[in-house]
Amino acid sequence: MDLSTTVRDEFIRYFCHLAGRVEKAVRSLPKEKVYIRPFPYGNSLGHLLLHLTGNLNHYIGAGIAGTGYVRNRPLEFTEPNPPPPEVALQRFQDAVAMVIGTIEAQSADDWSKPIKENQPIETRFGMFLVCCAHLNNHIGQISWLVQQFGHSTNEPPVW
Repeated sequence: MDLSTTVRDEFIRYFCHLAGRVEKAVRSLPKEKVYIRPFPYGNSLGHLLLHLTGNLNHYIGAGIAGTGYVRNRPLEFTEPNPPPPEVALQRFQDAVAMVIGTIEAQSADDWSKPIKENQPIETRFGMFLVCCAHLNNHIGQISWLVQQFGHSTNEPPVW
């Protein structure tokens, strides 16, 4: 297997893994708690879900796939009338499917195509890597929020 195929397959596998963890977390809370902040600071799980969806749609969708998505980042954290949790989760899953489709469409040469407006990231490979790391980072916050409400995803510790 060549490096391009390995990169593609590993990114797809890991994005799917992370998306599954987000889904488990959202489904582990009663719907009425998804947009509640357990503390006066920080975010709700639901608003983090909106943020992750916006991030993927902006950096991968608009930036690489050319979807035309226009981001309103502040609203991801402050949306006063957010969609029901199942709608927000479906939008997140759609964003992940778009990311996977975009990964699948990358040729061996596409991974090194330049990204100019998001320094220090310089390539498409770097953008996928950073988006994956960003998603993983927020899963830590999401897991903590689930625990603060006294719920669990029933996942064994992951790494």
